[in-house]
Amino acid sequence: MLKLFLWLRYLRKRKIVFLSIAAVALSVSLLIVVASLFAGFIDTFERAAVEAVGDVVLTPPITLKKYPVLIERLEQTEAVEAATAMISGYGLLHLGRGNVRAVEVWGIEPAGRAKVTGFKQFLHKQSKSMGEPSFDVSASSEVVGGFVGIGVLGEPDEQTDEYDYDAAEKMLGKVVVLTTGTVTGQDSDDGSRPDFKRQVMTFKITDITETGVYQFDSGCVYLPIEKLSSTLYPDEESPVASQILIKLADNTEKDNSLAVIQGVWRTFVQEELDANPYLMTSTAINTARQLQSRYIAAYEKQMGVLLLIFGVVSLGVVLLVFCIFYMIVRLKQKDIAIIKSCGATSSSVSLVFIGFGACVGAVGSGLGTVLGYVITRNVNTIEDWIRIIFGLKLWKSSVYLFSKIPSEVNWPWALRIVLLAIIAAAIGALIPAIVAARTKPVEILRYE
Repeated sequence: MLKLFLWLRYLRKRKIVFLSIAAVALSVSLLIVVASLFAGFIDTFERAAVEAVGDVVLTPPITLKKYPVLIERLEQTEAVEAATAMISGYGLLHLGRGNVRAVEVWGIEPAGRAKVTGFKQFLHKQSKSMGEPSFDVSASSEVVGGFVGIGVLGEPDEQTDEYDYDAAEKMLGKVVVLTTGTVTGQDSDDGSRPDFKRQVMTFKITDITETGVYQFDSGCVYLPIEKLSSTLYPDEESPVASQILIKLADNTEKDNSLAVIQGVWRTFVQEELDANPYLMTSTAINTARQLQSRYIAAYEKQMGVLLLIFGVVSLGVVLLVFCIFYMIVRLKQKDIAIIKSCGATSSSVSLVFIGFGACVGAVGSGLGTVLGYVITRNVNTIEDWIRIIFGLKLWKSSVYLFSKIPSEVNWPWALRIVLLAIIAAAIGALIPAIVAARTKPVEILRYE
């Protein structure tokens, strides 16, 4: 009770202590916001990869034949919930006079892709429909339908970073021309060069995709895998694929699932592809996180460096607590002497100030956590207000990949920061506590 009485007395009589609380709160809120934004960005980056390609991607070194058989075998295992094929290429999309865009072309199975990834929710027209997504063109069965990323149809506004949806919707139903092709052969000593086979195809825009990831929205065109396969590889008797996208079943271990997929693949190659040793040894089977591991590792390093810098800056809180508590000890020599003369030990006196420092850290950390939570949760609104008031756009999807700033508080990091702040405040009060413990009542009270 004596410690609590003294703490409340110092808070009431020494308002400067509130400066320490404010400094702790600001430092904690700053570190929580930085950690949450970076951790949220990394988490969003990982989820975007899963939503784009699924949990696991099987990538053979050459185009894959008989992929429907492989998909059927994968889906028969308990480790795989769904699988789908895709084939990719590059080309130039002619949208109108003087409007040509370089695009990445993905041949997909819309219904299968929707089972493996979050593809359906990205479609502008079909996202709310009850049926499975499709390329079907209602007016004619002969016309090929295709999906186009909203960023292919127009760039986002420089100030708002939003797309012109009205202009994009006017492109629905329009027939556009895609120029694509394949490269065969390679450079050789006899001077021969790779041969490029140009292919031209037309399709009707039946839907618009918006994933929220600028890379996909600004450069992707989706076409039926059968149509794109026959266009890129006209000599093939049946459609081919370049990747198999896999969604794992719930509550399955990834390592075990990868082993199951590897076993199905090896059996498939032995039985269906003449046991091709090149396919056996050179096919990559990776999780979505493994595919993005280089980028994630770089982001995590940047996060660590930034937290270290702000952490060093925040160490000024320790110095501030030290100065304020040292001043309190010097001004309260009489109180300390009276307490010790009544029988209090030096350790008890020192614990009064160390505990008071920890309480200052706890109160400041609590306020800082609330402030950090409010800022993080409303960071997109704050960014909008900065744009409106100062005309400054801080977050652009073309630079930071995503259309929205991640706004989820990372509580594990927040807990670490709060604990460190309390410890730092206690350390700041340590030297003043030692000075108080060494106070000699006789020397102080002799002249009182």
